[in-house]
Formats: sequence, C-alpha cells, structure tokens
Amino acid sequence: MNKSELVDKISGLLPKGSELKKTHIENILNETIGVIKTTLKKGDDVTLIGFGTFSKVKRKARVGRNPQTGKALKIPAKNLPKFKAGKDFKESLR
Repeated sequence: MNKSELVDKISGLLPKGSELKKTHIENILNETIGVIKTTLKKGDDVTLIGFGTFSKVKRKARVGRNPQTGKALKIPAKNLPKFKAGKDFKESLR
C-alpha cells in the first residue's frame, strides 16, 4: 500500500457527508510524518501507544570493502531512524 492508497482507504472509512476531503486527509498525513521527522531530528522519540516507537540511532563509523576491487573504504558515522513495534501492533499481526 502506498500513500495515495492509504489516503483512499482512510477516506472510505469516514462517514458519508464528512467534511474531510482526500486532500485534507493527505495534508494531515504529510504533517504527521513531518512532525515525526522533526521530533527525531531533535533527538526525541515519538511513541504511539499500541502502535510503536520511532527513535533515532547513531551508527558508528566502520571500515567496509569495495566488492569489485576488495579495497578498504571508510564508511562514515550516521544517524538512522528506527521503529519498534508496540505490543498491540505485534499481536494484531498474529
């Protein structure tokens, strides 16, 4: 499912005559994702009870190898997003 399919699915779940249009739903979804990104950039976690926790982890610098030449390469340290599924979310997939 991609973003437009998700927006369509949410739109279909709303009661008939709802004032929320697909463009409003897409804007809300975009803003939600933006808030999560901004919060993680600051170093804080975002926890949605029953769904999961988004956090930022720092990957250390390391040495890798170029598969074509076998030459050693320095891979710099970087920050990556992490998601840990919540208990209710895990159980809903069983």
